[in-house]
Amino acid sequence: MDGWRAGEGLVKSAILVLLLGFLGASTALRPLRERASAASGSWGNQRLFLRRDDSDISSYWNITGTYRGRWSFIETTNGSSRFLEFGKSNGESVLELVSTPTKISGVHYVQGAVTFHDVFDNEHDNGVAQMRVEGVYIGPFRQLRMVANSGTDGEPLQEEDYFLSNPYHLLGVFSSQVFQESSRDKIRRQKSFTYDMEKHCNIEIAAQVSHVSSSQSDGDHDRYHLDGLMESPAVDDDGECFSPILLNATSLNIEVYYNKAVNYTLMVTFISFLQVLLLIRQMEHSNTQSGAAKVSILMIGQQAIMDAYLCLLHLTAGILVESLFNAFATAAFFKFVIFSIFEMRYLLAIWKANRPMHNGEGWETMRRELSVLYSRFYGILLGGILVMYELHNFLRPILFIMYSFWIPQITINVIRDTRKPLHPHYILGMTFTRLAIPLYIFGCPSNFMRIEVDTNWCISLGVFLGLQASILLLQHYLGSRWFIPRQILPEKYSYYRRCESDTTQTTDCVICMTAIDLTQRSNDCMVTPCDHFFHSGCLQRWMDIKMECPTCRRSLPPA
Repeated sequence: MDGWRAGEGLVKSAILVLLLGFLGASTALRPLRERASAASGSWGNQRLFLRRDDSDISSYWNITGTYRGRWSFIETTNGSSRFLEFGKSNGESVLELVSTPTKISGVHYVQGAVTFHDVFDNEHDNGVAQMRVEGVYIGPFRQLRMVANSGTDGEPLQEEDYFLSNPYHLLGVFSSQVFQESSRDKIRRQKSFTYDMEKHCNIEIAAQVSHVSSSQSDGDHDRYHLDGLMESPAVDDDGECFSPILLNATSLNIEVYYNKAVNYTLMVTFISFLQVLLLIRQMEHSNTQSGAAKVSILMIGQQAIMDAYLCLLHLTAGILVESLFNAFATAAFFKFVIFSIFEMRYLLAIWKANRPMHNGEGWETMRRELSVLYSRFYGILLGGILVMYELHNFLRPILFIMYSFWIPQITINVIRDTRKPLHPHYILGMTFTRLAIPLYIFGCPSNFMRIEVDTNWCISLGVFLGLQASILLLQHYLGSRWFIPRQILPEKYSYYRRCESDTTQTTDCVICMTAIDLTQRSNDCMVTPCDHFFHSGCLQRWMDIKMECPTCRRSLPPA
């Protein structure tokens, strides 16, 4: 019974619009027609209302799809309304339409949504206004007629099935929720805006549909172009709600958009593979207890949390957009491998290296230490998600904080005066690969998430991270405290000091078991605080492994 009523409603709507558009029985569309004709010669009677394509009546176009284009005012002097403040005289518009055949041959029932950018709600400066529309598409005349419709609460609209399977729409929703504004506020604003507009205005859209010649890149995909006019005569005779708006939009080739998303996931997968190789190189560089103790656990932990967030984001995007699940799931898997296997293993090695006294206390002590490590990591991970949810509008400053992951290592180098804790390839490689994703999202004009380019922010992030990497590399080659004035540096032990004991006799280096000539003072000989002598090269290689005296096992200060 419900289906029969819905079909009857479609037929009635189609008949009504046919009467309005072609017989002129109602005056509702007369202002629309008159203003269109007066505004532009291209909006003549034949183009909008009376042109019929008799060449191929048997085959009618399916105009279901996503259309992207521009909106602009006919009267450029009026850029505001009772409900909206138009920041510009023109802007970007997106139409998402779903066409359903009716019982009348050549007439299709159309539902969808129209989104206007560069528009400001008088109560909320959100920059975007969206309204749902419904109407009919008359195939023989290539005419599209629509009016605003918000739908009844709890009543599903037919275009929902299309929206839930369209990657362009779904990824746009995903990016707006993650990178722009809260979906809860956005839904509330859109419902309030549409309700007020429908209460006081009759929003009418008339458009001419034309076929766009396909290029080689489009393949067999049919593309269409909409030339339309949107008008809003007031219900209460208080004048128009806003000046007539010209709409100009062309259907998108979803396959091209789909390929952009797939190429992005391939980029993320390739970057993740490079990061795995860099992590292996760094773990080999610091594979000893002394080497691991020089690495900042905060630096590795911060990068592990970033990779965990990226894994969750890509997995969420894959679940939301079913047609792209395999691509996003692959990227999420590689990020999961990085943080759960390599970075967590490295965190454990650094944790153990900083607690050498606990290594021999048994399995129970080790298990407690591991529980503390994992609980802190996942606690910070979950807490960070809550913080980013509450501070959603400050996402870019939060990203700046997250991309300060080299600062803990710089600080540890200065405090401990450590020598070469990180491999130069690891520093350079991680710096460039970590920048790839944010620069794509906020710096690529044709990114698939349709986020506006922020050149200044991208440059600031690149300079900020590049400055950190430069300081680390200079610490590697010039010393960890090269930028600190000597006047404020603490006193440092000199391994080339003169020993007050008898140096006329020779002694053996217990590392290489060869004699050391103490009669000639040079940099070839080093003496520890416990007055044991070693070759300089031997002791330096030893301290890269253990910071203990090879003879008496006393702790050694940094060289």
